[in-house]
Amino acid sequence: MVPMFHLMAVVCLACVVLKAIQLYRRKQKLLKIFKSFPGPPTHWLYGHLQMDELDNTASWAEQYPHCHPMWYGGFLGFLSINHPEYAKAVYSKGDPKSLVIYSFLVPWIGQGLLILNGPKWFQHRRLLTPGFHYDLLKPYVTMMADSVCVMLDKWEQLIMQDKSVELFEHVSLMTLDSIMKSAFSYQSNCQTDRSNLYIQTVMDLSLMVQQRIQTPLHHNHLVYWLSSQGRRFRKACRLAHKHTDKVIRERKETLKDEQELEKIQTRRHLDFLDILLNAKDENGAGLSNEDLRAEVDTFMFEGHDTTASGISWLLYCMALHPEHQQRCREEIKDILGDRDTVQWDDFGKMTYTTMCIKETLRLYPPVPLVARELSAPVTFVDGRTLPKGSLVSLNIYGLHRNPTVWHNPEVFNPLRFSPENSAGRHSYAFLPFAAGPRNCIGQQFAMNELKVALALTLLRFELSPDPAKPPIKIPQLVLRSKNGIHLHLKKLQ
Repeated sequence: MVPMFHLMAVVCLACVVLKAIQLYRRKQKLLKIFKSFPGPPTHWLYGHLQMDELDNTASWAEQYPHCHPMWYGGFLGFLSINHPEYAKAVYSKGDPKSLVIYSFLVPWIGQGLLILNGPKWFQHRRLLTPGFHYDLLKPYVTMMADSVCVMLDKWEQLIMQDKSVELFEHVSLMTLDSIMKSAFSYQSNCQTDRSNLYIQTVMDLSLMVQQRIQTPLHHNHLVYWLSSQGRRFRKACRLAHKHTDKVIRERKETLKDEQELEKIQTRRHLDFLDILLNAKDENGAGLSNEDLRAEVDTFMFEGHDTTASGISWLLYCMALHPEHQQRCREEIKDILGDRDTVQWDDFGKMTYTTMCIKETLRLYPPVPLVARELSAPVTFVDGRTLPKGSLVSLNIYGLHRNPTVWHNPEVFNPLRFSPENSAGRHSYAFLPFAAGPRNCIGQQFAMNELKVALALTLLRFELSPDPAKPPIKIPQLVLRSKNGIHLHLKKLQ
């Protein structure tokens, strides 16, 4: 018995030593790669994780205007990109892998479009692209407006308490309701039925992924799955999958009853889930059940969480800048006339409103950072290089506040996006939806929802900030506020 115990101890010690050697070699390799890229000082164990990431991001973009190393713990290092030319070199060509940290999302959203690489990514992107054609997006506008109105009706009840309203939770419920109605033709009633667990589950999952990124020990899959946090994460994944499976199962039953796609078209518009269920590649093969759930989970997460962030920060910016708020309100009133809701043809006329939306997305990008693994070597415009397999992060938050790219970057100025001011701008200077082949497939859907939400909100309320509760930005998977986003709402006559 004693010799067996000794043998096990020796084996465990050997594994620890081998892992330590592996980590040491990885660290030395990364240090060699980053030798020609100066950056901010790091902690030997935590890297840059113990620092106030967002506040430092902006100052680092000023100090290192092109790029700098970014360490997530002592052994996981990225080249953080802050400049359009560097972003273009990485994101304009090829198929950079969307793995690494995003692999932490796989148990939740599966191998969907966000995670996939290579031929399978190209196949899924091609199959899903018809789901975002403008003919498909047009009917969504009415459903988006209906969901926004439910939220605004709730706010009317809340402002009777003469307190500021925390918006983020309400907006998250609204965007989930909207995407369920439009993309999945599913009536969730999540805005009025508080027993719906999906929103809280998604928020918990987002927080747990971020906490895992910031805990170097949990980067190891075995250690994480054995931890209490890992067990909580698996439980939350099961809840999210249960929600997704229910949506897919009910639609399949509907299709089975109606038998033919033509019958659906006579009853209602085609939606995103119809496209997924009927998508076929050149060989006539559709998506497997596993692929189907992965794409539904990916779109349900990305389609409501990122948009909720964008809308919440947009309303906050309008509250901070009443002169821009009023100008948007007047533009929307002129466009709508006697109507009390928004139509598809109105979007193209919302010139100043669109500029305000873009300026908000510049200052508060819903996804502040996008990570990639290089599938081929890259040479930058200044001659410095990165080898294949290197990790890069597009620091969208830092890029959008880089003073070498944007004049007075901290100032909210919608006129940056006027046609004349946009004409000479670098095509990779403004990237709220990322860039290149792997840019956000749902960006038109998101922009439409931002316009609907802002227009209907400004028609009903005047917004002002709550000076006692300023938001505290935190970069989770999307840009959130640690204490919520609190605004005073005044009902317009």
